[in-house]
Amino acid sequence: MAHVHPTAVVHPDARLHESVEVGPYSVIGPKVTLGAGSRVGPHVVIEGRTTLGERNRIFQFVSIGADPQDLKYAGEDTELVLGDDNQVREFVTLHKGTAGGGGATRIGSGNLFMANSHVAHDCVVGNGCRIGNGSALAGHVTMEDHVIISGLAAVHQFTRLGKHAFISGGAMVTMDIPPYATAQGDRAELVGLNTVGLERSGYSKEQIERIKEAHRILFRSKLQLQEALARLRTELGGNPEVDHLIDFVLQSKRGLTR
Repeated sequence: MAHVHPTAVVHPDARLHESVEVGPYSVIGPKVTLGAGSRVGPHVVIEGRTTLGERNRIFQFVSIGADPQDLKYAGEDTELVLGDDNQVREFVTLHKGTAGGGGATRIGSGNLFMANSHVAHDCVVGNGCRIGNGSALAGHVTMEDHVIISGLAAVHQFTRLGKHAFISGGAMVTMDIPPYATAQGDRAELVGLNTVGLERSGYSKEQIERIKEAHRILFRSKLQLQEALARLRTELGGNPEVDHLIDFVLQSKRGLTR
């Protein structure tokens, strides 16, 4: 049996691993699944068709799996899925998906959601991301792995954030942020590379130099985008870190932050 505080309300149809802990006055709905080692603090509400993996820690006053803040939502049985080892701090809100957005909000593993941050419907969050205090993702945002969003930033709906991107505090992101870049301002503009993050993630000096050259060609050479991409393929293609950047640019629909 899971360790459930006597004041918590856990629906009998909820599926809790025997090692799960649920704190005082928390509410767990009938379609919720909590994986091994997960800890739910006091005054937490987890509802909807929501699945949490293993060793997630949910702090007090969090709302997970609530209906999306989308006026088109009409009660469809959509879902929210979290991986393993996530930390969800105080007053965070994570909303389930919509039928029109694929039916699910999906969050990977090893992420930190700081106090008062928000992940809206149909977002896709990778692994190892950090979302700062008071920051918000609008609907349908995609965050690749190891993205850092500083406090009080906001990301427009359907925007994509490339892996290892760094969003400065207070930034208003309205277009795609390419991988490895640092962005700041209202509206956000590129101001450099997240070299510190790349070093901490184990990128070699040679890889970082290639990324620097790729960004220089894309954003500082004054070439047209297709010309810059062709030059990248010729000069730096075949290196995974550069190929990923090229693929990200080619898939952009909202346009790139420059």
